[in-house]
Amino acid sequence: MNPIVSIITPIYNKASVVNQTIESVLNQSYQNWELLLINDASLDNSKSIIKPFIDQDSRIKYFEFTKNKGAAEARNYGTKMAKGDYIAFLDADDLWHKNKLKIQLVKMTEETIDVCFGSYEMINAKSEPINIKVNALPILHYKKLLKANYIGNLTGIYNCKKLGKIYTKDLKKRQDWLLWIEALKRSTKPAKGITETIAYYRKIEGSLSANKYKLIQHNYNVYRKGLGFSIVKSCAYLLLFFYEHFFVKSKLVKTIS
Repeated sequence: MNPIVSIITPIYNKASVVNQTIESVLNQSYQNWELLLINDASLDNSKSIIKPFIDQDSRIKYFEFTKNKGAAEARNYGTKMAKGDYIAFLDADDLWHKNKLKIQLVKMTEETIDVCFGSYEMINAKSEPINIKVNALPILHYKKLLKANYIGNLTGIYNCKKLGKIYTKDLKKRQDWLLWIEALKRSTKPAKGITETIAYYRKIEGSLSANKYKLIQHNYNVYRKGLGFSIVKSCAYLLLFFYEHFFVKSKLVKTIS
């Protein structure tokens, strides 16, 4: 059996790096995939950068919004159009290790699990390593994931034939966390983590994720708007998040030589 993996990549003004992202998919040792590129009304020349890839490989599918809708809607549209047995995500400025899909599919098949994720390293705008690795937990339960986001979206993959397609709410940030929470809620088994590096996250200074104050609001919105918790329960979970994020999850971030 050679299942198809649908890879969903939202694109917004990533002309300078999107070719590297696509190439990291083309270079996968596991080749039975489809790549769904959703151009979220980019204002740069992303489309012209992407076009040669589309022309050369029928596995690469291109969709374009005429109005910018945000990452959540782009991922949801990609999910709607996906035809694979598994769904994975790769943002247009991140990269995959060449064995990413192969490693995960072997683990998911051998251990009959529905959700898998892995460790990733950080790179800068020039694709250079900055010697920081975020280690994946070997096992992740639903209740643990509610406390903090332990799944790097660029590493996550789920079995949509078993869990069904998962759509996320249109939050400005952290909508990927909501998606993985829903995936584990649907699954009868916890997620399993790959401890070796399987992806590379591009860290851009001044990005939304770097604004700590906004992150407080975004995390609260996950509980209140995303999960529908009461104000009291949302505040209680936000306190749990602070402890988990700063005193537990932070230990997974390591400096490497």
